[in-house]
Amino acid sequence: MSEEWITGKNPVIETLKSGRSVNRVLVLESMKPQVQKQIFNIAKQQGVYVQKVPKQKLDSIGEHHQGVAASVAAYDYASLDDLFHIAEKRQEAPFFLLLDELEDPHNLGSIMRTADAVGAHGIIIPKHRSVQLTQTVAKASTGAIEHIPVVRVTNMNQTIEELKARGVWIVGTDAKSKQDYRQSEYDMPIALVIGSEGRGISRLVAKNCDWLVHMPMKGEVTSLNASVSAGILMYEVYRKRYPIGE
Repeated sequence: MSEEWITGKNPVIETLKSGRSVNRVLVLESMKPQVQKQIFNIAKQQGVYVQKVPKQKLDSIGEHHQGVAASVAAYDYASLDDLFHIAEKRQEAPFFLLLDELEDPHNLGSIMRTADAVGAHGIIIPKHRSVQLTQTVAKASTGAIEHIPVVRVTNMNQTIEELKARGVWIVGTDAKSKQDYRQSEYDMPIALVIGSEGRGISRLVAKNCDWLVHMPMKGEVTSLNASVSAGILMYEVYRKRYPIGE
């Protein structure tokens, strides 16, 4: 499950061209502009983020890097169709989670554990500015990574539009929302949007949600940890979908 690195100009270029799932590419900041441009262009075609770094960073990854290294996923990502297929196979209304630029691997691992516990059908994350599937995530999930498929998408808002077109309702969290999360119904096809640590849901994602809910708080703390918020919402979906005795 650990993050793997491919080093060297030609190996990285061939990996990008192959369509393999690549998290990011690191290039030497002092590399010749024409070589940088070639790698940037290929990476852009594949929707892969490229970062310029000092030589020390590449040296720490491995020898003979030739100024280029690519982080590749050691865990296969699923597709949106896979998630819908799981829901259909279980004869259940789709229940997904969209994580909007979540960055902490421990939060992702914890969310995966709860998602498995409540019977969610999968998690959707963006390719950029987001935690990916790594050894830390796998460890924090305590095995849930083997049971909860994760989809990685290039554009979260386009994915939301696709989910809507396929009959899924999008619910986000916003402290300014007037609707208590306990007042909503969740027995329809639904996707919960969980924002990043500190920033919450981005403005455009919030705008694209079908509705927003808030979590009432009586204490002095103004926000909850992302995995805690996700857990509360997921279990509210569970409570509404599976009343006691059913």
